[in-house]
Formats: sequence, structure tokens, C-alpha cells
Amino acid sequence: MITILKPNTPIEQRDQLVAWLKEQGLEVDISEGKEYTVLGLVGDTKAIDVDMLEMLDIVEKVRRVSEPFKKANRKFHPDDTVIDCGGVKIGGGHFAVIAGPCSVESEEQIIEVARRVKAAGATMLRGGAFKPRTSPYSFQGMRADGIELLLKAKEVTGLPIVTEIMNESHIPLFEDVDVIQVGARNMQNFELLKALGKTDKPILLKRGLANTLEELLMSAEYIMAGGNENVILCERGIRTFETYTRNTLDISAVPALHAMSHLPVVVDPSHATGKRDMVPPMAAAAAACGADGLMIEVHNDPAHALSDGAQSLTPDQFDEMMKTVRTVRQAVKGNE
Repeated sequence: MITILKPNTPIEQRDQLVAWLKEQGLEVDISEGKEYTVLGLVGDTKAIDVDMLEMLDIVEKVRRVSEPFKKANRKFHPDDTVIDCGGVKIGGGHFAVIAGPCSVESEEQIIEVARRVKAAGATMLRGGAFKPRTSPYSFQGMRADGIELLLKAKEVTGLPIVTEIMNESHIPLFEDVDVIQVGARNMQNFELLKALGKTDKPILLKRGLANTLEELLMSAEYIMAGGNENVILCERGIRTFETYTRNTLDISAVPALHAMSHLPVVVDPSHATGKRDMVPPMAAAAAACGADGLMIEVHNDPAHALSDGAQSLTPDQFDEMMKTVRTVRQAVKGNE
């Protein structure tokens, strides 16, 4: 249920109403919009008399929310959420580009890539320290040593770092990581999501390869219900009958998620397509349809990458892609 307060409602009266609602056993989220203040009520609202609420002088209207996700719902929070990721903002008009190799392989590799992507305009550095792989015989990542190398690259370039977590027990290793990524395979690892809800780190939550948008938002709800509302949604392609690409990029997910939720939405065309030559046009499409950012795999030597070399751009290709993305974003802004 949401309660929309009238413009210019005195804070004292608002707080009195909030206190009463809490006495009824409800959790109250306060969202200060440009014109209205919205009180999002979470809990058993069946006993709340809607007519009585609407009779209050400070209440504009009351609505029941049918969707199972509440905190992630745009009805609870009409304005876009802006998340600070180590000094880099994303959402609400702030566009972020997260770039780097699929796997951290060496100090030389990660620092070279970090320097190149920053020079091209990337605002955050990605790199896999823990790598979920389909085959148990594939490279599994450098683990804690990989995080240390990412931190060295951050020290050299100043780029905030993004890396994937695999297990709740690994959370202490991520103390200095700026954004914790939850991969597609872990999107419904609810115990991990609940544990991340107790942290204050921004969480980049990837859509599962066979999950609906509502299921993605329900996973975000797990994190937010724990107290951590810094969630970034990531569309990275879903599994369909098509085999030409690694996955099928659901570009319609971007405007759909923006309609459903206030959370920032980024697109990962690297995992979506699995093909290096398809990444730039899909990145341009994501920018054109209003994505809040991109996640791009870049490797200084893709032919010898330990994982996902076929979908990784070279630094020079990333330079060109960024020029295209900037042009597209400028064109879209010009038409607004």
C-alpha cells in the first residue's frame, strides 16, 4: 500500500502519521519526490482503513499495490534512485560504463586494461576474481588474490571496482570492493541475497538466464528488505531457442524495468551476445533505449584470455565503441 501526501505537508504532521502507521506493525518507507511525498507501507495492511486514511487533511490518495515487490516498486519511489558507487553515480541521468576483463589474470593485465578503459571513458573497472564456470576444469579465477590485484588497479587509476561474489562466506573479502556483483546463476540464491541485504555495498544484480523481470525484482526485494537499498539491475540476456548468439539480449527489459522500478538498469551486451563484433551495436541499442549504464568485457589480448575471450573487446575496439555510445546518447538527449 502507498499513501501519497499532499504538497507542502508539514514534516511534523507527516511524522505523526508515520509514527501511527508503525504502531500498526507496518514498515514505512518515505520517498520525497519533486511534488509529492510517498509513504510506502510494507507489512499486513489489511487492517488499515483506506477511507479513514484518505479523510486525513494531509493525504492526497491511498493505493494498494498488487505487485509482490514493494521496495523496488516505482509506485513506492516515483523518482529514479541514484546510487553512489565509490564516487561514481548511476541512475537518474547519471550514465556509468563498467569495463574490464572477464577474469583477473595478472597484475600487468588488469592494470593495463584499467588504464586503457579509463582513458576511453569507462567510469568503473570490472574483473572476475571468483569465476563461476560451467566446467569444473575451466579456470575458476584467482579468488582473493584477484581482489588484491583489482585494488592495485584501483590505486593506479582511481576507478571504483566491480567484482562477483559466489558465496556468503566470502563477504569479508569484499570489504574494499566498491560494487558487489551477483551473477545470473546466483540471482535466486536467496540466502546470499539476504546476507548482502545486511551490507551497505551497492549490489549489481544480474538477471538469471531463464527468469522473468518480476523474478529479478523479487530478488532485488530480498536485498532491499534486509536494509540495503543500493541495488543496480543488470540485463545480460536470457536463454531462448536461438543459438547464433550466446544468449538473447532482451533490450525491451530496459524500458520495462524503468516502468516497474526506480532502480538503475545497466546492460551487459558481452554476455548477452557472446560475440565481439555484436557488442558495440548492442551497446549502442542499450544507450538508445535509456539504459543507465553498460557493462563491457575488455581484454588486452582476447586470443589468449583465460575466459570469454571471444566476447571481449580489445582496448582499441572499446575506444571506438565509446565514441559511438557517446554519439547515440547525445542524439537521444537532443530528441528529448
